[in-house]
Amino acid sequence: MENEKTIEVLNTLITINNDRIEGYETAAKETEEQDLKTLFAQFSANSQKCKKELEIEVSKLGGTPAEGTMVSGKFYRVWMDIKAALTGKDRKTILNSCEYGEDMAKGTYEKVLKNDTENLSIEQQAMIKAQHILLVADHDHVKSMRDLVMAEK
Repeated sequence: MENEKTIEVLNTLITINNDRIEGYETAAKETEEQDLKTLFAQFSANSQKCKKELEIEVSKLGGTPAEGTMVSGKFYRVWMDIKAALTGKDRKTILNSCEYGEDMAKGTYEKVLKNDTENLSIEQQAMIKAQHILLVADHDHVKSMRDLVMAEK
C-alpha cells in the first residue's frame, strides 16, 4: 500500500464532502421551507463528520487534507443557483438538484470502493463503507421527498 495513492483517494472523498457541504449550504439559502432547511443542515453535518474522519486519516499518513471542491461540484452549485432562481425556489427543483449532487457523491464513494481498495487499509475501507451507507441514506431520503412532491402534482 502506497501512502501517496492512499492520500489521493482519501482527498478525493474529502473533496466530494466539501461539495456536499457547500451544495447544502446553497440549497438551504435557496429554500424558504423550514423542513428543507433542517434537512440540508443535517446533510451538511453528515458531510462535516465524514470530512473530519477522512482528514484525520490523511494527516496520520503525513499528507495534507484537501481544502477545495471539485470542478464538477462548482458547476453543480452554479446550476442549482440558476435553476432555483429561474423557478422561484420551487421545492421539486431544489430536491432534483440535491438528488443530482447526491448521485455524484454516491458515485464517487462507489468508485473508490470498487477501484481503490488495494490502496486502503481494512480500517479505512470500513470507515469509507460506513460513510457510503450514510450518504446512500441521505440520497434515498432526498429522492423519496422529491418523488412525494412529484406525486402531489
